[in-house]
Amino acid sequence: MDARDTDLKKELDATLQTRRELGEEYESALVDSFLEKVDQRIDGAVERRVRRQFAEQQMQTARDSRAPKATDSWGERFGFGIVSLVLAVPLSAIGGGVGHLPGLIVTWVGIVGVNAVQAARTNPGLFGRHKSSRDGDWED
Repeated sequence: MDARDTDLKKELDATLQTRRELGEEYESALVDSFLEKVDQRIDGAVERRVRRQFAEQQMQTARDSRAPKATDSWGERFGFGIVSLVLAVPLSAIGGGVGHLPGLIVTWVGIVGVNAVQAARTNPGLFGRHKSSRDGDWED
């Protein structure tokens, strides 16, 4: 039994004692007074719960707004792929011309790396990790 329940029990005992002392003519007023106090307790408990749930919803909304948004748009992915290929041609020429085969390899490792990062960003479960729906942490 918590402190609020103890207080309510004391209040009920006091109301019953007062009724015994004052008689039946005050019973209605005493019961109304006690019920008003119970009603205030209930209102307070409901208000606290509503405030807590509202705060939790605000926290979840804030967490969701900070999380990077997965772009599921086919157009964005297609556009990124086209831009990547268009830039790959001059980068390959520069890397191959300056560094020969090792330069060309480094250029293509970079191109593949950029595309892998983009793919992982747009598809979080792609490389075996996915976000837990329970707490937003990454799981393997």
